[in-house]
Amino acid sequence: MDYRDVDIINHQRGWDGYFKLDVYELRHKQFNGDQSQIIRREVLERGHAVAVLPYDPVRDEVVLIEQFRPATLSVHKNTPEMPAWLTEIVAGIVEPGETLQDVARRETIEESGCSIIGDLEIIIPRYYASPGCSSETVQIFYGQVDSEKAGGLHGLDEEGEDIRVFTKSSDECFAMLRDGIFCNAPTIMAIQWLTLNRDRLRHAARTSIK
Repeated sequence: MDYRDVDIINHQRGWDGYFKLDVYELRHKQFNGDQSQIIRREVLERGHAVAVLPYDPVRDEVVLIEQFRPATLSVHKNTPEMPAWLTEIVAGIVEPGETLQDVARRETIEESGCSIIGDLEIIIPRYYASPGCSSETVQIFYGQVDSEKAGGLHGLDEEGEDIRVFTKSSDECFAMLRDGIFCNAPTIMAIQWLTLNRDRLRHAARTSIK
């Protein structure tokens, strides 16, 4: 089944701010061949995102960022162990005319101060972040960086970003993963991927140096 099996009865923009909220009334073909009842749903038009794991295979260090996330407030207020300032990998929204690779390189510079060395490698192909309520898709890349001078505060003033940059060894990141320090999906998936690929990346880096 595809979009042709959906009958959109009404569609309107319910909110047009920093994010967009669209309201749908629709019905769709069911697996038994019948039409569903009419359902009303709100869809958050978040835009599409790219995340990047900035890893230095020479120093065996991951460049991480920490920043405030407004959507955490209601959770953090009632569940204090869930933080409002999140430790994450680099991520950003795809702007018109940009490729996913363009975004990966731009956001890595803007958010961490590091530049991607060589080609990007796909960690996780494009996936729906939360399709029950949002149209957002995410693709996660690995990008090699030089972490020697990584640190400090970064981000764009015009976007209200206040991003702290720091490094951790891969072993420290693996411990943070086990201890539940990472609590956003792209970071968790990227660090899990690194547990499986660290040796390969380090070997490739040593070979290229020789």
